[in-house]
Amino acid sequence: MPRFMGLVRMEENLDTAPPKALFEAMDKHIAAATAEGHFLDGGGLFGTEDAVNFVVRKGAVTRVDGPYAEAKEIVGGWAIMQYDTVEEAIAAQEMFAQLHAEHWPEVTMVATLRQVSEGPDEPDA
Repeated sequence: MPRFMGLVRMEENLDTAPPKALFEAMDKHIAAATAEGHFLDGGGLFGTEDAVNFVVRKGAVTRVDGPYAEAKEIVGGWAIMQYDTVEEAIAAQEMFAQLHAEHWPEVTMVATLRQVSEGPDEPDA
């Protein structure tokens, strides 16, 4: 069964916190998806103030700590899900985005869905 990763991107340091109604709606959505065997794992992420990045450039690794003043958008949450078809996964991700639109209309967010690769493709020789 194909697996998918859902990502939520939004502005960092919003003036408003997610409303309780969104958390309640998300709890119901995740409970239903878990019971159906679609939601495998997921959660929210803290802000980027403690983020650590390793940059690989020209064979060298450099550790770079946040925050980044120029960053305007962060990944705020993630989920691993599985569905029989891509169409089912897309419909579920749209429902997830709709919950945000309904319960937190003042926020601008992007709900991204990507299919998880099941194995490495052969690299080009």
